[in-house]
Amino acid sequence: MLVMGIESSCDETACAIVSDKKEILSSVVWSQYEEHRRFGGVVPEIAARAHLEQVDVIVKEAIEEAHIDFSDLSGVAVAGGPGLIGGVIVGVMTAKAIAMSHNLPFIAVNHLEGHALMARLTNEIEFPYLLLLTSGGHCQILVVNGPGKYERLGGTIDDSAGEAFDKVAKMLDVGYPGGPNVQRAALSGNAKRFNLPHPMKGRPGCDFSFSGLKTAVRHQIELLGTLTEQDKADMCASFQATVVDTIIDRLKHGIQLFQEKYPHGKQLVVSGGVAANAMLRNALENLAQKKHLQFAAPPIKLCTDNGVMIAWAGIERLRLGLTNTLDFRARPRWPLDKPLE
Repeated sequence: MLVMGIESSCDETACAIVSDKKEILSSVVWSQYEEHRRFGGVVPEIAARAHLEQVDVIVKEAIEEAHIDFSDLSGVAVAGGPGLIGGVIVGVMTAKAIAMSHNLPFIAVNHLEGHALMARLTNEIEFPYLLLLTSGGHCQILVVNGPGKYERLGGTIDDSAGEAFDKVAKMLDVGYPGGPNVQRAALSGNAKRFNLPHPMKGRPGCDFSFSGLKTAVRHQIELLGTLTEQDKADMCASFQATVVDTIIDRLKHGIQLFQEKYPHGKQLVVSGGVAANAMLRNALENLAQKKHLQFAAPPIKLCTDNGVMIAWAGIERLRLGLTNTLDFRARPRWPLDKPLE
């Protein structure tokens, strides 16, 4: 079984061909980094136009890199949401055209499900497992029982962790994208210099909040006035450590709930763009070991948005006969734990 996956929900135009034998035949990703860098964040209108200009080229490259033809495909999967609606529409319409012209099954994948199932491509993971999904737009703790079967234990009540990284990076002028640049600057910083608040720490439940932390960073910057490079490094280190500590605190509650309800569940998985953060991965691995869980994460290059995760989720859904008709509508919002309406 070979499935094509198309991803265009934010600022990467991506296409991949993946087999049900867990082989990645091709993976092409075109980043819009240069288009958005001067704005310090993704501009939806620019993103949509860039997807439209690049998607046909990316699809062609993926087919050529895999050394196959469209007739060799078993289906075409696409990120149908959530995301920036202009880009999502570009990907959905492209996938529909391919499915229709080549008489292939069409699979609409929730972008978050792509992240949620990604680790099953690269690791031996069985359902159910506990998932921390953390990215630029989302921060959730979920129980994954199978494709389309998710139980949300908690999520952010305001900003996501990834958004906080981007906003802090912009305030400190360390560059875009925020996550990698904050992590890089933090390497030479003192994480104990700034005493930042740990939102929601100690409270019951598994919800997150990062807006107060972001505000606290801004206040510290205002108190400092002109920032030296060491000031920036220390703030990055303090902020990153606080985010990781906060996530670990909330996840402890999630693990307790998971182990009480699913005593046979054995794995803790992290996915999404923020899962590429080395400090977070190390902290999660240590936590999993203490809680007698196996820890798994996709390779760093597969944590950010890509076509591979959409193709793999397409394979998981196609195996179960979970396909969609061509009247599927792209959607800017699509909660992972709620059925498609």
